[in-house]
Amino acid sequence: MELVKNLKQTDILKYFFVILISSTLLAISAKLKIPFYPVPMTMQTFVVLLIGVCFGWKLGGTIIVFYLLEGMAGLPVFSGTPEKGSGIVYFVGPTMGYLFGFVFAAMLSGIFIFNKNIISNFLKLVLSVSIIYFLGVLWLGTLIGWDKPLIDLGVTPFLLAELFKIILLTLIVTLLNDKLSALKKWM
Repeated sequence: MELVKNLKQTDILKYFFVILISSTLLAISAKLKIPFYPVPMTMQTFVVLLIGVCFGWKLGGTIIVFYLLEGMAGLPVFSGTPEKGSGIVYFVGPTMGYLFGFVFAAMLSGIFIFNKNIISNFLKLVLSVSIIYFLGVLWLGTLIGWDKPLIDLGVTPFLLAELFKIILLTLIVTLLNDKLSALKKWM
């Protein structure tokens, strides 16, 4: 309750606007399929990490939780919705671990302090995105069985696309470091 008491009306409006716009951007990034090898690429993980980098761990995590709640409520915000189902039924499917990983990846990328060191920034983003795949494979194994080739099914097809997105975000974070730091402080 103390947090709510300390917030001004303008802050509440600002946070609501940021959460709404960011979760919408994340939903759009889930729907855009970019031809890539070996599987089509969405920009979801890129936007998840960008949200953490821009808004910090608290607001970044809140945005992703809001996005997940939208999907669980039946809004077609996830990558395979509404074609492959929607709502809680879709959410608890094979992608649930990855979706939960979004929260922790945004939070970790929001905790990190980025600077002008491109290698350091790259490694921080790799660590952040790794959480998504770790939780995704854990859930996938629970769902389909640990005897299956989980890494081949749940990680390997996405590695090239992930590398591309992490390199792109590393360049953005490194080149626009001052502006991103100012945005994080403003929030």
